[in-house]
Amino acid sequence: MSTQQFEQTYKQLQDTGNRLLNYLLELRSGRHSEGDNTPGLQSVEEDINKALTALKEQNYQVAVIAAMKAGKSTFLNALIGADVLASESEACTVCRTDICPIDAEQIPRLLEYQEGKRKSIVLVEGEAEKIRQAFLERTRKIRETNNPENTIRFELEYPIEAISKIPSLAGFRLIDTPGPNEWESESFNTTALKQTALEALRTCDAILFILDYTSFKDNTNSELLKDLIEQRSELLKQDRGKIYFILNKVDRKSVKDRDIPDVIKDLRKYLISFGIPEPIIYPVSASQGLLSRLIINERATKENKADFKNFFLGRYMEEDEDGDITVPKLNHIAPQALQDSGILTVENAVIQNIVQNSGWNLLSDVLAKLDKNVQAIDETLMTEIQGWEISFEQLQQQIEEYIQRSDSAKKKVANVKIAIEEQKKILINNFSQGVDEFVKDAKNRIEEVIDEVANNQYESNWYPKNQNLFHLIRYSISSLIYQNTDPYKLRFKNSEDLDKICQTINEYCSPIIQDFWLNTQDKLIREGKTIRQNLVQRIQKDIQAISDELSQYLGKSLQVEIGTNSIQFPDFEFSGLDTQIKKQQQIFDRTKKETRTKKGCCDSNESYEVDIPYQEYQIDLRLISQAFHEKIDEQIQRNKQLLQRVIQKLVSADFQNAESQINDYINRFQFEFDSLLKQRAEQELIADDIVATLTSQRMEVNQYLNELTAIRELLNNWKPIENQEVSLEINLDTDPWD
Repeated sequence: MSTQQFEQTYKQLQDTGNRLLNYLLELRSGRHSEGDNTPGLQSVEEDINKALTALKEQNYQVAVIAAMKAGKSTFLNALIGADVLASESEACTVCRTDICPIDAEQIPRLLEYQEGKRKSIVLVEGEAEKIRQAFLERTRKIRETNNPENTIRFELEYPIEAISKIPSLAGFRLIDTPGPNEWESESFNTTALKQTALEALRTCDAILFILDYTSFKDNTNSELLKDLIEQRSELLKQDRGKIYFILNKVDRKSVKDRDIPDVIKDLRKYLISFGIPEPIIYPVSASQGLLSRLIINERATKENKADFKNFFLGRYMEEDEDGDITVPKLNHIAPQALQDSGILTVENAVIQNIVQNSGWNLLSDVLAKLDKNVQAIDETLMTEIQGWEISFEQLQQQIEEYIQRSDSAKKKVANVKIAIEEQKKILINNFSQGVDEFVKDAKNRIEEVIDEVANNQYESNWYPKNQNLFHLIRYSISSLIYQNTDPYKLRFKNSEDLDKICQTINEYCSPIIQDFWLNTQDKLIREGKTIRQNLVQRIQKDIQAISDELSQYLGKSLQVEIGTNSIQFPDFEFSGLDTQIKKQQQIFDRTKKETRTKKGCCDSNESYEVDIPYQEYQIDLRLISQAFHEKIDEQIQRNKQLLQRVIQKLVSADFQNAESQINDYINRFQFEFDSLLKQRAEQELIADDIVATLTSQRMEVNQYLNELTAIRELLNNWKPIENQEVSLEINLDTDPWD
């Protein structure tokens, strides 16, 4: 399905849905004036409103992840079409930033969200330069002060050039995520930063990894790929076409460098080694794309134009036979320069992927909901027609039988609920086992760290740059005593070093445990989603069978639909061990010999020794390890209880969703039967006129059914194919940056 086809189908579905809603409102209004409140159609109206709201407010999230200096901010600016995000040598992204599109006539704003506060803070509004400067100052302050306000994310409201001509993608979002440079910051709490990136892998519609052409194999990128991809290769295989690798800064290629296609082949092999079977790679020059867009939109400053002239204009100069060079005008060559930058190719590929997958699923889901509710209206009208055409006695008899059947259906639903409770226990048990594995791995890792400290106590050759915990202690503690016979006991000479040791051990070990927890959490969320989806399908199947049995009696059918939500994990905080470590200390009163001199007569001095009392301090590493173990157990016990409550709540919500749908179905017909009995008793003389009106109304409803059927046929022709081969728009025989 192309972007144009998506746009047309979106508008067609929206138009049909709005007309259907207006028709239903008129129908209910007319009946209300006659004394019929039509309670059976109330849920139908609510469902149509929900479907149209989902169509309008659907979000499409594209996450951008990169190591520092890969040009992520410049790339995002190129997609936006404005120099609004700061780009400097230090890492700028201290937390997640959502970039949300607005209309060109709206005023851009930068918002800040803080933990525990529902309302956002408007930091600045206005032009790009003003926003960029305020954003940069705010991120610097957060970094320098270690985020005392607990800022969790920013939101930038700004027109996004990439989707400016696609109104149906108003819910498009660019997600700027913190990279690995931020995860490893020594002065910033980074647990939530990595969690943001992991969440992006699970939930976003597309993920763009930005790699620097000049250094895509460096250690930072390797760690990034290992952390986010290698351990999740199975997930990525299922989402082929969702992840794109952007080889940025290809404009820096010199004549002596390898051709870009050769570099791409090398990069492809490199990515395959991390478990990515068919990596999608696009070479781009984000800088060229941004400057070109600024020139096209007449927003380029003098500095922007100077940069374009210095770095890119030479490629578009022409030399005639006499050697004279023609310098083109910037606005004449900017469109071609934008095309050559590769930015448009990436935009088209990503948007096309979103439209073909997430967009198609949205249209299909909304269409199914509208179709279901049109059929509900048709069923209501058909039931009323039949209720007027049979005798009054037959109607009473059918209603009595319907009541018996509906009561039986409710009892069967209750039995399904009992069976689901058993499945819920299995789901909780699976999560508990995963948490237990985390406990085991985390404790083992802490013991390994403690053993390393003990084994390295007598090491003679060491370097401060080595990140071994003992080396960090040795480097920061000046009064450490090495003559201890027990390597698991650290001794030092002054109490001030106690605080340093506590801080060093805590800062080294806590991130290790937090990282273990994040990976465990990510694994359980992914596995739990699959388990829960299977459980949802079972609920759907069982409730569907009950509703089908009931609807067969009425000659109708009911489609039961259940959505799934991501399981939210409680935070695994690992702070507060400083105090527990201090409790493990021991103080030893000791004496040492000190030589003193006593002056005598005739310049004679007499030397003597005295015992000077002093104290030594000792920490037992085994007790510290035990303290960490106890802290892990304490946190896990709390989190297990929270997880159990969360799972119970979510699975119960899944069941209640299905239960409410069949109850709405039962009640809708019960309301209609009650209304029919009343109307038959009061308006029997005009029965023919009533049937004629109902038949006319049903004919109009059938027109909506036909429209929706036609839309479904179109959608089925564009249905996404699983594991479809991805076509890369890269010509490996040519190099546009030569």
